[in-house]
Amino acid sequence: MSTRKIAYNIVFNSAMKVVTTVVLSLVSIRLITGYLGKDGFGDYATVLAFFAFFAAIADFGIGSITAREISREGADEVGILGRVASLRLTVSAALTCIVPLLLPLFSYPLPVKIGIWIAAVAILFSSFSIFLNGVFQKNIAMDRIAMTEFMGKVVQVLGVYAVVRFDLGFLGIASTLILSLSFNAVIALVLSRKYVRFRLVVDVPFWKRFLSDSLPLGGSALITFFYFKMDTILLSVLKGSSAVGTYGVAYKVMENLTFFPALLAGLILPLLSRALSVDKEAFRGIADTTFRVFTIIAAPIVLGGLFFSDQVIGIVSGSGFEDSVPVLELLIVSLAFIFFGSFFNMLLVVGNRQKDLMKTLFFVALGNIVANLILIPRYSYLGAATTSLATEIVVALVTGILTFRLLGYRPSFAKIGRVTLSAMLMACVLFFVRGIPFVLAGLLGVLAYLAALWFLRAVTSGEVAGLFSKRSEREAAFVEEVL
Repeated sequence: MSTRKIAYNIVFNSAMKVVTTVVLSLVSIRLITGYLGKDGFGDYATVLAFFAFFAAIADFGIGSITAREISREGADEVGILGRVASLRLTVSAALTCIVPLLLPLFSYPLPVKIGIWIAAVAILFSSFSIFLNGVFQKNIAMDRIAMTEFMGKVVQVLGVYAVVRFDLGFLGIASTLILSLSFNAVIALVLSRKYVRFRLVVDVPFWKRFLSDSLPLGGSALITFFYFKMDTILLSVLKGSSAVGTYGVAYKVMENLTFFPALLAGLILPLLSRALSVDKEAFRGIADTTFRVFTIIAAPIVLGGLFFSDQVIGIVSGSGFEDSVPVLELLIVSLAFIFFGSFFNMLLVVGNRQKDLMKTLFFVALGNIVANLILIPRYSYLGAATTSLATEIVVALVTGILTFRLLGYRPSFAKIGRVTLSAMLMACVLFFVRGIPFVLAGLLGVLAYLAALWFLRAVTSGEVAGLFSKRSEREAAFVEEVL
């Protein structure tokens, strides 16, 4: 029963996320680029970059700490959720009021400034629905949030279509953020009531203690923004909307694929959190299997992106964005390192090593900003893409070293060679079928990859089930309680 529940969540979430991001998100981008053009899409990408900045501030590590705290044995789930919900709403409301006071500092056109404020308002809804993810993570019910995100994305695509159909302009496109995210928040709240019912509680002493715990992780999230999204803002300031449009299309493609590591981390984090204190051997086993799954998922995504980058850009944005192809090729390679950076970040959060993580990422972010300031004026969007790739490589390396030094864990590379051979076979197939239609070529490559994984026994159903097997009485009790 436990294994089936996990397997169902992974398969269902993956399927829904593929539909939501690969299909609906790219349909939305296609509509927006066709309607706004390169400069207009560059303005929209600038708004989204500020949205990411506001999201990092509003979250402030609260989401991950909430999931960790309510997953612990004997936790007062109702009390924690009621207090944290009121905290998140208070922070988001304050942010919405502050942003208009800061907008005069920027020289953007008025519609872009208004769009940035719209993004700040949207955070009020986004932060609340993300907060509820902790409930679904604890109950291994992330399929609920995946369905909610899918429906919200449908609402956004319909909103974008209506804006294009009735020619409502740039601000109409920006307003679809509020439309979809408010829908998500309401549906997530309704679904969460199956597992827990809470009411808002204002508890300032609790807020202070909770923020003290989440501060390092929140600082890390904010620092992560600086090396993950600051390049877009710097491009908008240093090179203008057209460069942001070229970079933004490729970046959106790559960004929409980062849900895979986030999905796996969301499912596994509560289990790792409990296992670390209950059974260290169980922790190591879950972590090792997760590392291999991350590798198996990253390989075909990166290979497919490299072989079909020109076709992907053509499908997503149409004509006029050909310069985005080399940008996507650089960014898609960085995606592989994002997988492993996310893996090690998750382990450091589980081990309550957020402060060490924040200190390390601060210097990485500082280096990223300096590199962007040097490379963007000279190489524009290619300089930004190169900096992103270098940054993700550094993040994966330094977080891996931190995990080993602070937690005594280093991933097992057992069977990774088999995964590599499977990926090489996929690359050979993709090389020889590049001339046929994109979808068919990709399908053949994936089928070859899966067949090789099965033949070489790179991962087996028994190993996946082993995440929750009865290795010991303590581990069995741990799994029984979590599920």
